[in-house]
Amino acid sequence: MNMYDIIYKKRQGEALGKDEIRFFIEGYTKGSIPDYQASALLMAIYFQKMNTEETYLLTDAMRHSGDVVDLSSIKGVKVDKHSTGGVGDKTTLIVGPLAAACGVPIAKMSGRGLGFTGGTVDKMESIPGFKTTLSEEEFLDLVNRIGISVIGQTGQIAPADKKLYALRDVTATVDNISLITSSVMSKKLAAGSDAIVLDVKCGKGAFVETVEAAEELAHNMVNIGNADGKKTIALITDMDQPLGNAVGNSLEVIEAIETLRGNGPDDITELSLTLAGYMVFCGGKADTPEEGRALVEKALTSGAALEKMKEFVAGQGGDPGVLEDYSLFPQPSYSQEIFSKDEGFVTSIDARRIGLASQHAGAGRERKEDDIDLSAGLLLSKKVGDKVKPGMLLATVFGNDPDRVKKAAEEAYGAFRISAEKPQMRPLIIKVIQ
Repeated sequence: MNMYDIIYKKRQGEALGKDEIRFFIEGYTKGSIPDYQASALLMAIYFQKMNTEETYLLTDAMRHSGDVVDLSSIKGVKVDKHSTGGVGDKTTLIVGPLAAACGVPIAKMSGRGLGFTGGTVDKMESIPGFKTTLSEEEFLDLVNRIGISVIGQTGQIAPADKKLYALRDVTATVDNISLITSSVMSKKLAAGSDAIVLDVKCGKGAFVETVEAAEELAHNMVNIGNADGKKTIALITDMDQPLGNAVGNSLEVIEAIETLRGNGPDDITELSLTLAGYMVFCGGKADTPEEGRALVEKALTSGAALEKMKEFVAGQGGDPGVLEDYSLFPQPSYSQEIFSKDEGFVTSIDARRIGLASQHAGAGRERKEDDIDLSAGLLLSKKVGDKVKPGMLLATVFGNDPDRVKKAAEEAYGAFRISAEKPQMRPLIIKVIQ
């Protein structure tokens, strides 16, 4: 068995078997299969796709490429939450403290930036001193003591995915249903939680743009999770425009903190409360999702979730002072404002273009070895449906390279569409799949 034959077989549109998939995953994980051959197979999978059996086999092989975490020492029903990625999606930093404040243990492993999105680990590392690498003992202890810990994906948890995740990022093979399914579910199953809540993004700023593709992805992941004995629920949510107002690492953490203060944008607040409500329901702390929603709303208004965020930050070595003083975050040297030239309503904001603008300002990676400017990004001043006039501020771009900031501002301006008629808004939460 060799990689040439496997690549050729998939290029021809044939289904790969268990031994061939395992050969690829084991070889690439160990380093005997080079990036260029892995890239070729990923591209073949991208164009020829995988059937249901292949997707399951790929997920299973990736899951067993490393350790499978035992969370049995943590009391209670452990609930994991995962988003398929979107522009401005900082919900993990909100729903984690919300659910933990309601007594649901959150033991989560997150990734870095993928494509034009920012990864949760990148965002957390904008908090001075915050450690995203902990030993398994430290990780488990924090969840038992505080109720929440979020760490970077370790080299031992689905290491095949960690390598493939970075490679897909730079080879334009991100938005494939089977590759997304196997990436998400291999980590989720290996990470050891008892239940999983999935946020499947749909729209121009997501890796799947149509509702039909989002439903296919959601069903794939829910079926794999439930077949493994984990209560799995997926919410299909809108990503035609950025989520919230902040796009970029430290900017998104600040917005997450503001949301926990009760001052967040309407869309990020609504989605976070809904997701956290399902997490509380899956964790057995509520009999229905609606009851779970009521509990997390109480945790938000009482300040319990914000207090949990402080404990979470301090527990992982971060400076909890950032929750009071945002100047402790990395600061940009340059900014450029974007103004409207027209009068009317914002009818659309191309989330993908905003994401790429943020990436080009320094907030994302073009190559897997690139460093990220944690202060770079955008703040939107207008969202879809807002009325504007000439000279009104649409957005502000931040960064530490004036040329990149200028280029990003031009890209971001092109993401806005303004017309005379107020647009019809698509629901934020499109469908729930159980």
